[in-house]
Amino acid sequence: MMRWLAVLLMLLSGAALAQSNQPPAGVNWQGDFSQGGLVIGMAQPGITLKLGERPVPVAKDGRFVFGFGRDEPATVTLAVSHSGGQSEARVLQIAPQKYDIQRIDGLPPAQVTPPPAVLERIKRENAQIAAARQRNTPRQDFLQTWIWPAKGPVSGVYGSQRILNGEPRTPHFGLDIAAPTGSPVVAPVDGEVTLAEKDIYFTGGTIIIDHGMGINSAYSHLHSVSVKVGQRVKQGEQIGTVGATGRATGPHLDWRLNWFDVRLDPQRLLPKE
Repeated sequence: MMRWLAVLLMLLSGAALAQSNQPPAGVNWQGDFSQGGLVIGMAQPGITLKLGERPVPVAKDGRFVFGFGRDEPATVTLAVSHSGGQSEARVLQIAPQKYDIQRIDGLPPAQVTPPPAVLERIKRENAQIAAARQRNTPRQDFLQTWIWPAKGPVSGVYGSQRILNGEPRTPHFGLDIAAPTGSPVVAPVDGEVTLAEKDIYFTGGTIIIDHGMGINSAYSHLHSVSVKVGQRVKQGEQIGTVGATGRATGPHLDWRLNWFDVRLDPQRLLPKE
């Protein structure tokens, strides 16, 4: 009885959250108002949006998109400015998520705590990745139905906390797909390659693809990289192969999804298999 009561309360809570996140006048949206979720909408001409401290790009046709991070607080304010000068603030309710804790022991110490000699390299590579994720282009490739970028069992999920050799580390922000080395990795939707590196310290072979309006995806630990920066790719086109390069314990694809620097859960966009 107590179990069914808990489930009922959870469902009612979810319904309340959905009802409380009604869009303001001149705006329509649909999506996932929870940690790691993505929201896509349309706004009337002249409307500007700001989520917290970040402006939300609105395309000429009124399209917009935004998302919520792993540790998004329970509420976030969306500021709306209308073409006539009126403005309003809408407080959005963000549903929390539960995350797994994963322990990985026996790693070489240099993989847990990088030696001082490589810190400058890491800083430089992090700046490259950050720049690739800040692109704001009018592409709207993210509106396509997403497909899996690789085939294999899920071996790691978004938001999980990893404890390496007994030391808590930053949460895992990707979806890990286990597959043999050399297995194909494909673009899940159309896009333009903004980063293509064969040897990044943490992530090894790494690709970042821009899907428009701040939505970008990353593919890490690749055995091979078969695209170049500036190349446009189509959904299903091979971009590389699965590997275990960089800081990896075995062959797998670490796939990540961002809205600018906000880390989203890519698995929520995928069809179930």
